[in-house]
Amino acid sequence: MGSSRHAWIAIALVFLLSANSSQSQLTTNYYDYSCPQALPIVRSVIQDAVAKERRMAASLVRLHFHDCFVQGCDGSVLLKDTPWFIGEQTALQNNRSIRGFEVIDDIKSAVEAVCPGVVSCADIVALAARDSSEYVNGPTWMVKLGRRDSTTASKDLASANLPIAFEDLNVLISKFAKQGLNPKEMVTLSGAHTIGQAQCATFKDRIYNETNIDPGFAIHRRLSCPRNNGDSNLAPLDPASPNTFDNKYFKNLLKKRGLLHSDQVLFNGGETDYIVASYSNDWSLFFKDFADAMVKMGDINPLMGSAGQIRKVCSVVN
Repeated sequence: MGSSRHAWIAIALVFLLSANSSQSQLTTNYYDYSCPQALPIVRSVIQDAVAKERRMAASLVRLHFHDCFVQGCDGSVLLKDTPWFIGEQTALQNNRSIRGFEVIDDIKSAVEAVCPGVVSCADIVALAARDSSEYVNGPTWMVKLGRRDSTTASKDLASANLPIAFEDLNVLISKFAKQGLNPKEMVTLSGAHTIGQAQCATFKDRIYNETNIDPGFAIHRRLSCPRNNGDSNLAPLDPASPNTFDNKYFKNLLKKRGLLHSDQVLFNGGETDYIVASYSNDWSLFFKDFADAMVKMGDINPLMGSAGQIRKVCSVVN
């Protein structure tokens, strides 16, 4: 009798644990019933924003990346400073370069109008990255949803976790490993630099002082990036096709035309050379791996269940 009772208790506990687990999983159909308009709204706003400014696609992919690497994919990058914490937007890796907040705000306002208090800012950022990639002829993927928004942010954590344009391969590998991403996934995600632009300050040392760079490429970049000024001047990360998501970024690395130091170290006699070479020869492999890596990155420490909140305005805590 006692053993039978214990067996039933054990079964009940397993059932409860399974139920809790299933409720705490990200799913691709999370808003199918609670806000079926959410995904079409995100896509529509993204299409309008990128049509107006092609560079915005790169900015929104980067926004998701910079969100996930600090506290997990929780929308913390969107938060403005408060008396209680200094947010992530003024960290070196973000300061005066992180963009796209107004697009996220436009999406949030539109979604709140039809489904108030349902769709998180963190999920909007994840969807915006996917739709941006797709709009500029890049890969697409099924976005898992159900994240909730953080109630805090951390400049110090952003400074520690986010890659820096001047870092060497071993440091980059370590930073990605901290997020559960391996060197291949690091190279894959770096391929997002096939679109977008960088400020002169981030590549000035490379074009004037480094030797593993194509001389003609360096000379050309110096024209818009003088040695003693022009730090905010922009240059395309992939001059071959700056507004189209393709594999030319990797072809550039083989020619020593990586704009950032952190780009070229991916192909500089190290352990990731073979990955760069394989992607330069096979765009479809790169696209597949990029989609897989974005899904994996989107799984980094999301807030779920009753954790966090659904912010009403993405830049401030409720």
